[in-house]
Formats: sequence, structure tokens, C-alpha cells
Amino acid sequence: MSVAETKAETAPLVEVRGLKMHFPITEGIVARRKIGEVKAVDGVSLTIGRGETLGLVGESGCGKTTMGRCILRLETPTAGAILYDGVDIAGLDRKALVGLRRRIQVIFQDPYSSLNPRMKVGAIIEEPMKVHGTEPNATRRRERARELLSVCGLAADFADRYPHEMSGGQRQRVGIARALALDPEFIVCDEPVSALDVSIQAQVVNLLENLREKFGLTYLFIAHDLSVVRHLCSRVLVMYRGEIVEQGPIETVFANPQHAHTRALLSSVPPEEPEERWAAFAR
Repeated sequence: MSVAETKAETAPLVEVRGLKMHFPITEGIVARRKIGEVKAVDGVSLTIGRGETLGLVGESGCGKTTMGRCILRLETPTAGAILYDGVDIAGLDRKALVGLRRRIQVIFQDPYSSLNPRMKVGAIIEEPMKVHGTEPNATRRRERARELLSVCGLAADFADRYPHEMSGGQRQRVGIARALALDPEFIVCDEPVSALDVSIQAQVVNLLENLREKFGLTYLFIAHDLSVVRHLCSRVLVMYRGEIVEQGPIETVFANPQHAHTRALLSSVPPEEPEERWAAFAR
């Protein structure tokens, strides 16, 4: 293996440097003027290695979802760099982002609102392939959609159902199948289990881990539930008021939290957590 290939293997897949996302506060109806700003993300830096699951945790409103949206380029950051596979994508225009969309996907928090209620499940999964032109043949798209349903633990005939005919856990599996449709390398998981019952959470988390191992995926796992993060992630970043206040290997942060906010988050985990919660659903 050459030096260049070795560097490519060891370099992080995602690197964020000094990222800022500030939203203006304005007043006035006709002549609007800026009177302040909300610093949703304020100078955050992080790296995500290939094949890694990085946890990003924090209370509601701390900026973690905004952080994920910036990495996905659903938001244009105020400042900073977002390097994906060595290329800064922070300033790319819409046309330049088209190819990137195939490599980066997202699993949304709410399985009820993230699926089009007027489309059958098969069509929902086929849509990314159709939009990006990765599979022009309609028959093969249908076959691929049914294959992805099976991979995500659903029967192939779910392709003929509408989202309202499915449970929350089943809908989230459809969302995961849709995210896999373009064979991505990196997936932003934006609190993908927070809207589900506890027993279903365990099943979906185990599915995500199995898919990571099977397809060599890299995850940014955004959550506020620390027991979920501990089960799935190798490293964790704690976010508070738009900044990263603590980071490190999962066991180190959980065993010896240094920041008061980390200790507050850990104190909210029930004492019977986490092992009993997952024991019945271990792979």
C-alpha cells in the first residue's frame, strides 16, 4: 500500500473545523433590521473516523440538530469548514452538492412526519434512486426496495402499504431503508429512536449497529438519551449552548465526567440503566 493510500485510510471521513451557525434576530415589518443573533453552533470542531459511530449528546435546544443539518448541508454555516473525505463542502453550491447527496444520508427523528403519507412504502424507498438516476430501470428499483425492506427486518409486501398502516418502529425501519437506497458511506442519525417505545428503541439501535458492520457505514448519532449512546457509540461529544464542553471515549466520559453539564445528563439516567434495557434484544 502506498503512502497516499495509507493516509486516505487513516484520515477521518468527516472533519469539522470551527463551525458556526448563527441565526439573526430581526425586528420591524417593512424595514426589517438585525437586533441580535442566536448562536446555535459556536465554534465546534470534531472528527469522525471511517466506520465509527460518534455520539453527539445534549439537552434540547443545545444546537446538536443544527450541527447535523450543517454537516448535511441542509443549512449553510455562518463560518468554519466541513471536510468530507478531504473536500471542504461548507461553501459548495447546490449543483456541486448533488454528488455528495448520494454519499451522505439522514435518518430523521420523527417516523410519522418524515414519510410522505400519500406514497406507498415501496415508492418512498425508490424515490432517491429515481431522483439521482442510480437505477433507471423501474423493475430493478422495485426489487431493490423490497431487498432493502428485508435487510431492515420488514417483509417485502410492506412495499405495498402506506405509512399510516404501519407502527412507529416499522416506519422508522422504512426511513432507514430509504437512507440506504443510495449506498451511502455516512449517515446522520438525528435522534432516530427518541419517538419510539423503549422496547422498539432497542431493536432499532441493534439494527443500526448490524447495518454499520454489514455495509461499513459511518454514523453521527445525535441523541439526548445517554443509555442509547452508550450502547451504540465508541466516542461521545457533549454539547451545551452551541459548544462542545466535553468529549472522549464512551467509558471514560461515563466513568469520570469532567463538566457539570455532563454530570447533569448522566444523573438523569435511571439507576437500572443501561444493561437491563438491552438484554432481551442483544444481537
